[in-house]
Amino acid sequence: MNLSDQLQEKLALHNISRRKFIKFTTALTASIGLPFAMVDKVVAAVDTPGRTPVIWLHFQECTGCTETLLRSLHPTVEGLVLDTISLDYSETLLVAAGHQAEKCMMDSVKLNNGKFILVVEGSIPTKDNGIYCKVAGKTPQETLLEVAPHALACVAIGSCASWGGVQSAGINPTGAKGLQEVLGELNIEKPVINLPGCPASPYNLLSTVVYFLTMNKLPELDSKGRPLFAYGRLIHDHCERRPHFDSGRFAQQFGDETHRLGYCLYKLGCKGPETYANCSTQKFCDVGAWPIGTGHPCFGCTEKEVGFTKPIHQQANVLSVTPPQAFGSVNQEKSGGISPGAAAVVGALAGAAVTAGVKASKKLKNEPEDQG
Repeated sequence: MNLSDQLQEKLALHNISRRKFIKFTTALTASIGLPFAMVDKVVAAVDTPGRTPVIWLHFQECTGCTETLLRSLHPTVEGLVLDTISLDYSETLLVAAGHQAEKCMMDSVKLNNGKFILVVEGSIPTKDNGIYCKVAGKTPQETLLEVAPHALACVAIGSCASWGGVQSAGINPTGAKGLQEVLGELNIEKPVINLPGCPASPYNLLSTVVYFLTMNKLPELDSKGRPLFAYGRLIHDHCERRPHFDSGRFAQQFGDETHRLGYCLYKLGCKGPETYANCSTQKFCDVGAWPIGTGHPCFGCTEKEVGFTKPIHQQANVLSVTPPQAFGSVNQEKSGGISPGAAAVVGALAGAAVTAGVKASKKLKNEPEDQG
């Protein structure tokens, strides 16, 4: 695999070995669902001299997605890949301010007409003509009308931009909506990629951009506009606590023995069984952190019908009872008040699914539960 002199200089500047870089691009290729044979193309895309222009807009949000992206710069391989992006406008990261900042944005829109990627972070208020969020004296709708028609594609990063997020929960006082819905109301027809999460995984954004640079097209999306490589599987199916679920071992209370032993968090309200995301495999911030790994249930932030909608302790709908090929024995000692009958039900479902090769998708509400 040949690397250009320019790329090798960048590697040396960041103190990254060639082997480490190839290892990173190989893993990145796999993460976006491309075969191993495509590694060379991924490297070539990263090695391309031209940088894809990006305009990053902020609306109703906490800037958590940007902050998480910034935390992904250790080690600096991600920084090297992000060098292929020209971040022409970002209210959080731009050195310029005021009229200079707005001029930077509009200059980029004109110069890169039809070539830049528009990233939107935060929900868009629609009540009272969007007056609850203004930047440079303009509502989000006014800014989108100026910028979005000229973009190549749009990325809604985070749950707020994808479908309204926490601002749209409950009575939704500002009429918060996601980018895709608002663009439809503004009659702006542009492809939109939703990357929900609170915050969104920075690697999903990175992988989406690299996929675009490699394939010169957008990745395959699900019915909710999410890349299948990142949102195609349930968290539950790749959770480190899944063997405990299949064996009927559940944490009963925060801080008790069952919780400390790392048992399944289903009974404490974990929404992993009905949430599609790659948090359990990709994790966050280069330190392997994710909610369930720290002992807190997933609250379904990537799902509009779950995150910020269902009460935190409400048990999830189990969308799949098919266990992995290897799972803990149901005959192991149980604790925390799990009855043998409940454990047997879970074990029977798991065993039957493996024996018959059934990939169940029916919803099992309030199971497994104590039956005694």
